[in-house]
Amino acid sequence: MRVLAAGYATLATGCAAAVFRHDLPAPWGSALSNMVILTGYLLVLHGAALLNGRRYPAGSLALLLLMALTWAVGGARWEGTVWAYVSAVAIAVASGMTSREFLRSDDFKAFQSRRIAVAVTAIHALFYAFRALVLPWLVTRYGMGLLPTIGAITMYEGVLYSVILPMTVLKMIREETHGQLLHESQTDYLTRLGNRRWFFEEGMRVLGEGHESGSVSLLALDLDHFKKLNDRYGHKTGDEVLKSFADVARSVVGREAVLARIGGEEFAVLLPRHDERRARDVGEAIVRRFAQTVSHRVDGVDIQATVSIGLAHSGDAGQSLAELLAAADEALYRAKSLGGNRLESAQNAARLRVVR
Repeated sequence: MRVLAAGYATLATGCAAAVFRHDLPAPWGSALSNMVILTGYLLVLHGAALLNGRRYPAGSLALLLLMALTWAVGGARWEGTVWAYVSAVAIAVASGMTSREFLRSDDFKAFQSRRIAVAVTAIHALFYAFRALVLPWLVTRYGMGLLPTIGAITMYEGVLYSVILPMTVLKMIREETHGQLLHESQTDYLTRLGNRRWFFEEGMRVLGEGHESGSVSLLALDLDHFKKLNDRYGHKTGDEVLKSFADVARSVVGREAVLARIGGEEFAVLLPRHDERRARDVGEAIVRRFAQTVSHRVDGVDIQATVSIGLAHSGDAGQSLAELLAAADEALYRAKSLGGNRLESAQNAARLRVVR
């Protein structure tokens, strides 16, 4: 934002200098104001590139040096030509690259404001390309009287560019900030998984959409003897165990799964389009991999933790998320009572009781 603000301040300074360029000996007034204006455009480009984590220091410096060399070589003899046509090439290049940066911005793809920014900068680039490539031919055919008209159009188009683009960029950044805040409100701060609120919102959305197969499974997961681990080794070690488990679960379940930490050491995974056998394979892989993972080391002792999992499956899209979770919880308690470090499936009778 600071770079973009500096870019527009520089553009304003250059435009003000252009009004008084004839007060300086030719061609220095035109050259100076044009170089300041071009610097403003390059700063706007740099600000747009920073949104994507990119920079153009070498390219920007090369374009400025090339324009300065053009003024030094041909400014005294062809001041009007350099001002009206040649300088437009550099501005068209800078604006075109700015439009490309907005187009390439992955973080803003979903925003309507990004498309407006792309359109505004692209139109600006095309306008100056027209000035550089088509206007000389039009002036040759219709006379120099066309230049004041084009100059007035340039002024109005420049005002629109200077108003619409900053407002659009501000809207883009505001939308991104809102998205980041929303994401943080739905994310568990420790494991970076979804939190309980996100799990129910996303889970109900997934169930509401329905699936071709209508098959969905849910895993309720709980770390075994976690309170004893916390009491013996401290909360810092407990946090490391939780993060380790989150990494294991994330690596197993795949992108389609809805994975969240829904309470202290409690997690849940909704698996769309997973029949019971496939869901069991996923759950048993989590149990096996986590048991083999050394989570932390205290005083030379390797601390290993295990997890118990309850599996509930629904063969149709009519069962609610709360019903699935209740059935999975009942299976989880049975896994705990059998010693933990295992997966148990919800029994048919338990499922029917939950549904009723």
